[in-house]
Amino acid sequence: MSRLAKILALGTVVVAVAAITAACGTEKISVPKDQTALYRGATVFNQRCAGCHTLSYAATYGSAPNIRTAQAISGPNFNQRCERPIDRVLYAIANGGFSGAYMPQNVVVGQDAVDVAKFVATYAGREAPVVPGVPKCQSKPIGTLPPGSGTIYAGQSSSSSSSTTSATSTTAVAAAPTASGTKKSHKGKKKP
Repeated sequence: MSRLAKILALGTVVVAVAAITAACGTEKISVPKDQTALYRGATVFNQRCAGCHTLSYAATYGSAPNIRTAQAISGPNFNQRCERPIDRVLYAIANGGFSGAYMPQNVVVGQDAVDVAKFVATYAGREAPVVPGVPKCQSKPIGTLPPGSGTIYAGQSSSSSSSTTSATSTTAVAAAPTASGTKKSHKGKKKP
């Protein structure tokens, strides 16, 4: 092989490798930028949820395509799983999913959480398989949130823990008279 042929072959290989490398990682968020809240939600989802969840509109591919090869931290594939209404998504964000096993609680908070919830509720489930008798995800209502729901929703988590605390305190108070009553009757039995 002549020297010119070797240089041309090597140059072709270099150009091919550069083209392949340039194509890697160029997928972008598919939400129109003029839909500000949805685009912002897609951006935050891409930054905070990409490691576990798949949703092509946010350019994330964190879920394993096959359950047998999935790691413990693989989250649901939102291309195929419908997530509506918005308050359901906010619940999952605030509480670490529905099992609370791997997803951190409050992975995003405040307005970021509301924007992510709107984005997921709008774009999730678009590639879900068609099942006879089950309505498509897009036909289900997205739902609405009360004004300031990011702040209110975060407060609900703390108020529910305080109600648990008060329920525990009530149980302890209710148990105390029984315990003291038992002691008094026990002491009374020993004296006679």
